[in-house]
Amino acid sequence: MSVIPPETIVCVDCGGTCHLLSYLPEDDELEPGDVVAYRCADCNDRWDVVLGDPDDD
Repeated sequence: MSVIPPETIVCVDCGGTCHLLSYLPEDDELEPGDVVAYRCADCNDRWDVVLGDPDDD
């Protein structure tokens, strides 16, 4: 099952916008359990997020 991470998320620390740092592999797919990184444009914090299973909503 392929998972597509959002391009932006809300920063837990400051409420700013975090942008996706990780790139998506061209010949591979991201799956639940893979880790992607985000960087906040406001406070510069980095967030590593474990991708969840979209069916677990």
